[in-house]
Amino acid sequence: MGTPLPEKGIPMLKRTINSNLLGRCRSTLLKVGNAGTSVRAGIVLTLLLALLASLRCASKPQPVHQARVTPKAPAARVHWNRSPLIPTGFAPLPLGSIKPQGWLRQQLQTQADGLSGHLDEFWPDLGPNSGWLGGIGESWERGPYFLDGLVPLAYLLEDPRLIAKVKKWVNWTLENQRPDGAIGPDKSRGKFQHSWQAEDWWPNMVMLKVLTQYHEATDDPRVIPLMQRYFDYHLKYAAQRPLIEWASYRWAEELLSIYWLYNRTGEPRLLELARALHPQAFDWKSHFANFSYKEKIQKKDASLKTHVVNNAMALKSSAVWGLLSGDESDKKAIYKMLEVMDQYHGQANGLHAGDEHYAGRDPSQGSELCSVVEAMFSFEQLIAILGDPSFGDRWERIAFNALPATFKPDMWAHQYDQQVNQVLCSVLPGRNWTTNGPDSNIFGLEPNFGCCTANMHQGWPKFASHLWMATPDQGLVAVAYAPSRVDAYVRGGVEVAIIEETEYPFREGIQFTVYPASPVTFPLLLRIPTWAEGATLTVAESQESDVKPGTFHKIAREWKPGDKVRLVVPMKPRITRHYRNSVVVERGPLAFALKVGEDWKKIKGEEPHADWEVHPTTPWNYGLEIDAVNPSTSFSVEQRPVGEAPFSPEGAPVMLRVKARRLPAWKLVAGSAGPMPMSPVPSKEPEETVTLIPYGSTNLRVTAFPEILPLGP
Repeated sequence: MGTPLPEKGIPMLKRTINSNLLGRCRSTLLKVGNAGTSVRAGIVLTLLLALLASLRCASKPQPVHQARVTPKAPAARVHWNRSPLIPTGFAPLPLGSIKPQGWLRQQLQTQADGLSGHLDEFWPDLGPNSGWLGGIGESWERGPYFLDGLVPLAYLLEDPRLIAKVKKWVNWTLENQRPDGAIGPDKSRGKFQHSWQAEDWWPNMVMLKVLTQYHEATDDPRVIPLMQRYFDYHLKYAAQRPLIEWASYRWAEELLSIYWLYNRTGEPRLLELARALHPQAFDWKSHFANFSYKEKIQKKDASLKTHVVNNAMALKSSAVWGLLSGDESDKKAIYKMLEVMDQYHGQANGLHAGDEHYAGRDPSQGSELCSVVEAMFSFEQLIAILGDPSFGDRWERIAFNALPATFKPDMWAHQYDQQVNQVLCSVLPGRNWTTNGPDSNIFGLEPNFGCCTANMHQGWPKFASHLWMATPDQGLVAVAYAPSRVDAYVRGGVEVAIIEETEYPFREGIQFTVYPASPVTFPLLLRIPTWAEGATLTVAESQESDVKPGTFHKIAREWKPGDKVRLVVPMKPRITRHYRNSVVVERGPLAFALKVGEDWKKIKGEEPHADWEVHPTTPWNYGLEIDAVNPSTSFSVEQRPVGEAPFSPEGAPVMLRVKARRLPAWKLVAGSAGPMPMSPVPSKEPEETVTLIPYGSTNLRVTAFPEILPLGP
């Protein structure tokens, strides 16, 4: 069959417009479906012409800022921890404080034009019969999961259509709290896969996160009273109905909402509830202090504690509890967790392998999409709690590599599992997953299981809404980088806007222009990535000294409207060593992977939300020739414009070229790249020049390469 993503032919922009038009026209076409043929044709033609015109306008470069920018901080203020909660390093800003711009806004718009903006229109689990809309359909986690990403997406884009969808869902919860304080579907009418789910606290934990975001964006006065009544209800029944199954492993999600409300009301009963839940929760700190899962597990050994999504959520668990316990070992437990998970299950895309359970370090093993977005959310919380810049490095690595790579570039399809070395996406029994099914790595609507279809939406929006945070000394900190505008209050209650202009992570330069409502002194902190050796920082034409990688660089001065700061983070290609001494090529926060030719084959479903296999059309089994003394000289760098679809093979803004040789013995095994040869490995095949592109721009790829043993004289 033809491919929607050819190596040559139709440009990516036309494909994006086509799929966007299909999504945007869907509702209108249904409405005019009963009209006469000529009337229908006229309506559709008019609609298409109007949408094409609007897309052309949207694609024109827009000025990022004016000569004079007026700060517009949201009504919601930052709430720091009340005693006895331990103070945090930083505080997230209320939803609405940060607006994405440049390529990041385009990425969010692509998401809104894809599955995220239309899923509820055709997927039964999110249809009008959902239990979270008062129906008798799916009544467990899928409605709240969907909203956890739709709320920030809608308000970041200020999209009236998406906001209307949000309000329909949120209003049902706000208007249907039961007299005892319970929320959610009627357990006697809703559809549950297992009987215990009707008594499960877990989906309510997600809906509470939805409500906190919604309140920050809207200041809806109904949210806080509802949460107060709900937490009173949970406290009343906490002993009688303890946390079970998923809730006991994911309990930190509820702690976050308890703290959120406590910092606004100061009610002691909220912390009483937090303390009551702690003995019911799984002890992640002990699990990693005595870690025994040092290899890929067998299916018979799989359990909730080995589930990769539970582990992604657990990244923040001990640190979140440590805010109340005051135990330093709770706050620091994350470092032990990362140490053992990196050692035994770490992958080059920043994730930990789990398909669906602990899967070891082989780059042909998979990582579930839910673990991508949940790990990102965990690092967002960890940065705020601990103020450690290394979490920003980790967060960006996932956001710029693993997140885009697991979606079809137009975001109308996704994978359940992605692979670091992914050379074939197909339905194939016998793949080497720990527990997942044969369709787990195809791009589709609901591959393997529907949890990711519901939960995938939070990745990009929450990344955008956490780029900036408040500091305890009434300043602002850039914890990650992407084009954006932040409006917030700083020292003395002065409003300030900062506009960040950049094409990072594809380019080295980042410029900030500061617009306070009036001249004001406050600290501005910028994260200097660990890899950014030789970074330079210029403030109002004066170069800063002591700019150290792996730190937050603090600029404390009086700021006047129009003051500029320019940060340059050199992105020299470098290599890191991974499984079986393989080579991973990195530049800035991006990992780079072999650009493999692709043949997309539709296997079922209705476009644009069909299911697709992706087959290679070019060789993939290469090893790289690396200069052992100076690895960076092994690569030539080509930069191209950052266009409409930077996370696609055709739109990749950076390409690296490197010498390589084929390894004929490295073959496909059970649908994946076979066992990785131990590096260095000899090859007598002809030398070739291959092209590497950002991991997040690939659909098929090799990322962890064998290193070629240099030939003798």
